[in-house]
Formats: sequence, C-alpha cells, structure tokens
Amino acid sequence: MSNLLLLIPIALFLGLMGLAAFLWALKSGQFDDMDGAANRILFDDDEGPAVKKQANSKH
Repeated sequence: MSNLLLLIPIALFLGLMGLAAFLWALKSGQFDDMDGAANRILFDDDEGPAVKKQANSKH
C-alpha cells in the first residue's frame, strides 16, 4: 500500500508532463503539415543529373 502512495503521484506527474509536451507541440505548429515531407520525397525538383545525361548523349 505504501508503494501506491509513491507511484500514483509519479504517474500523475509523468502524465501531466506528457500532456504539456503534446500541447506545446500543437501550439508550436509541429503537426501543421503532415503531408509535406511525404510529397517532397516523391517530387524531386533537382535538375542536376538530368542535365548531365542530356549533355553526354549529344556527344
């Protein structure tokens, strides 16, 4: 029984810290753009290697 008197406040404290971290992440905009990274990895705008291939094929 004496263990519960120690574990319950620790669990409540950790839960409140997790909730505070989640609310901070919401407020700072961490979850605003959920699809941006997925789209950036699919649509590559780098023209470097394509230009080199075209230059080599003309010779």
